[in-house]
Amino acid sequence: MPNDRINWYPGHMAKTRRLLQEQLRAVDAVIELCDARAPLATRNRDLEKLTRDKARILVMNKADLADDRETARWAEYFRRQGLTAMRFNSNGGKVKDILGRIEEASKPALERFAARGVRKTVRFMVTGIPNVGKSTFINRLHGSAVVQASDRPGVTRANRWVRLGPYLEILDTPGMLPPRLDDQEAARLLACLGSIRDEIMDTEDLAGGLLALLYELNPAAVAARFKLNLPEGAQAEPHVLLEAACRGRGWLLSGGRFDTDRAAALVLDEFRAGKVGRITLEPCER
Repeated sequence: MPNDRINWYPGHMAKTRRLLQEQLRAVDAVIELCDARAPLATRNRDLEKLTRDKARILVMNKADLADDRETARWAEYFRRQGLTAMRFNSNGGKVKDILGRIEEASKPALERFAARGVRKTVRFMVTGIPNVGKSTFINRLHGSAVVQASDRPGVTRANRWVRLGPYLEILDTPGMLPPRLDDQEAARLLACLGSIRDEIMDTEDLAGGLLALLYELNPAAVAARFKLNLPEGAQAEPHVLLEAACRGRGWLLSGGRFDTDRAAALVLDEFRAGKVGRITLEPCER
């Protein structure tokens, strides 16, 4: 992966953190979303600390884009850490499973109020870093496009309550990164997944590094998708792979020059859309 340092913390995230702290008092539990393709890198430790006193459900979203075996290993890892963890695909996941976990997590609060003869409205907060699919997840639970969703980070800028039933409300919150991305390897995984704006990075370096990582994890799928034919004796280095993708997919400029700018954009887009195959960037080795 490239060596340029990555950091992105727009002003609205500081405001998000303050609002989140204030509204935690009004919720019974927290649903945290991470990306199943990089479950550790896509968790914000600040969010973990802020929500540690609440019942929590960890949803490994976009599981349909990740390797099933790795997702199962990560689910077991998180369970060993004492977390309720489950896989989900917001575009076609089983809503009944999530609602069942919500009911289970909110049971203590419901029982306390029921003992006083009160039918309580259960309130959940959905948290996570940018672009892990929080708004799409809420739309899936609601059954319609009740909140704006996008494949770009930073679209949701304000907290919004959504009623899912007579006694269930859920709070959509903007994506929040830690103020400093100290683990730069994790930061590059976030960038590859689209959780950090492409505009702040050298996308050719990022895409070349992503190709190298994908080629290491699943060379057959990557070679087939980008029609890679490496020169004899060539090492699978980022710039070599990006140029090979240009040659294989016909991303060329006049005079046969490699159109690496176009290649970088398409490599990132196709990976994020799951067109390269079901690959987990962060294998579970714990």
